[in-house]
Amino acid sequence: MRSMTRSTDFLAAIAHLPVGATLVVPDVDWESYEELLDNLSDRPALRVSYDTGRLEIVSPLPKHESYKEILACLVRAFAEETDAPLEALGSTTWKRRKLLKGAEPDGCFYVANASRITGKEDLDLNVDPPPDIAIEIDTTTSSLSKFPIYAALGVPEMWRCDGKTVQIHLLKDGAYVKTEAGGFLVGLTGAILTEFLGVGRAQGQTATLKLFRKRIRSGL
Repeated sequence: MRSMTRSTDFLAAIAHLPVGATLVVPDVDWESYEELLDNLSDRPALRVSYDTGRLEIVSPLPKHESYKEILACLVRAFAEETDAPLEALGSTTWKRRKLLKGAEPDGCFYVANASRITGKEDLDLNVDPPPDIAIEIDTTTSSLSKFPIYAALGVPEMWRCDGKTVQIHLLKDGAYVKTEAGGFLVGLTGAILTEFLGVGRAQGQTATLKLFRKRIRSGL
C-alpha cells in the first residue's frame, strides 16, 4: 500500500513539474522507483535517477535537448568517418537493484563493447556491460550528483556539457577524473567537442555536421 501511495504522490507532483525544474524526493524504496519508471514510460523526456533512496526527476529545457542532439550527431559522424563501431542507446535507464542505483543519461554509446550488445533488445547490467560513454547535459541541473551512480554502475567515460563547454571524465579507482581526451573515440577531445558545440549553437546541426566531417577528413 505504501508503494502505491508514494507512486501516486510522485505522479501528481510530476504532472505540475515546470519545464526546467527538478524534483528531489528522499527515502524512496526501490519498488516505488521501479513502479514510477513504469508509470513514466510514456514521458521519455523526463530524466529519473535513483541513489540509495534519493529520487531525482528532471524536466529538461528545450536547449538541453538541442545540445544533446548536437553531441549525438557529432559522435555518429565521427564513428562513420573513422569506421569505429557504435551502438547508440539514447536515454536508456541503467539500474542495478543490488547497488540501489539507477540513472538515465541524456545520451549513451557502446564503442568497444558495441559487438556485445548489437541486436540485443533487453540489456541487464547484471550480465551485460554498461555503455562505454554516457553524456550529461547540465543546462537544467548539475549532473555531479549522478556521477557516483555512473561510477557504481561501471560506466568508464562521462561527458559533461554545460551548453558552452564539454568536459570528458574517465573512471579511475571508482571516481571520475577530468581529462582532455576520451578513451574510446580516439582523436575526439573535449576541446573539439566544445568547438563544434559552439558551431552548432550558431549555425545549426546540418552546417555543423558538414564542417565537422570536413575537419575529420583533413585530420583533427
